[in-house]
Amino acid sequence: MANQKWVAGNSARETYDSYASMYDDFNHGYMYERWTSRLLRVAEEAGLEGNRLLDVACGTGLSFLPMLERGWEVTGCDISPAMLKIAREKVGDGADLMVADMRDLPDLGEFDLVWAVNDPLNYLLSYEELVATLKSFRRNLARSGFVLFDINTLVTYRTFFSKEIVVEENGKQMVWQGKLKPDQVSPGVLAEAHFTASGEGGDHVHRQRHFTQEEVFAAHADAGLGSVQVFGELDGALTAGVDENLHTKAVYLSRG
Repeated sequence: MANQKWVAGNSARETYDSYASMYDDFNHGYMYERWTSRLLRVAEEAGLEGNRLLDVACGTGLSFLPMLERGWEVTGCDISPAMLKIAREKVGDGADLMVADMRDLPDLGEFDLVWAVNDPLNYLLSYEELVATLKSFRRNLARSGFVLFDINTLVTYRTFFSKEIVVEENGKQMVWQGKLKPDQVSPGVLAEAHFTASGEGGDHVHRQRHFTQEEVFAAHADAGLGSVQVFGELDGALTAGVDENLHTKAVYLSRG
C-alpha cells in the first residue's frame, strides 16, 4: 500500500492494472527500439559504461526488450502486477522482474543505468514524490552510474492531453480523451485523460503533473544527484536543451 503522504496514492497502480491488457495495442506504433537507442547513445556519450540496467516502471517490457537484445542484464520493476505479468510472459527468466513503487524502491543492486522511459515520472503528483523517486534511483546506482528519464512538456499537455485520439488495433477501437483545454495549460498543471476500449469495461483515468525544468533540477539536488544534462525530444530526435513549447519530451541525464 502506498504511503498515505503521497498525493498520487495508488492511482497509477489502479490505472495500469486495469489498462494492462490494452497497453501494447495502444502503444503499437511507438518505436521503442529507436527511442531506447537514442537514449542509450546520449548516456554513452556522457561516459556510461557497463551493462546493468534497472528499468523503473518497466510496464509490459517494451522499454527493456531492446536492451536485452543489446546484451544488457535487466532488472525491471513496476507498481502494477498486471503489467509485470505480461512482461514475464514475454521474457520468462530473461529479466529479473518485481513489483515495486518507484517512490520507495528497495535496495535492488548497483546498476550502471537506472532509467524510467515514456513519462512514468509524470504520474507523480507532487514535488516531494519526485524527490523521493530520485533518491530511490540514486540508492540503486553503481558508483559511476547514470540516471535517465523522460517527462512530458507543456506542448504535450496542450496537444496529447487536450484532444481525442482513436486507435484501431487487433479488432479493438481504443479512445484516448484528454480533458484539458489548451488555454488551461501552464507550468505545474495537473492533467487528466480518460481511456476506453471497445469490449473492455471501465473508464481508465490517467492523472499526470507537469514538472518545470527548475523543479526537476532542484529535485536532483535534493536527491543528491549531480551533473544534470537536459535534452529536448522532437519526432524521436534529441537535441541539447529543451523548449517546452516545441519539444514533446524533456530527457534528463545525471550521475550519482
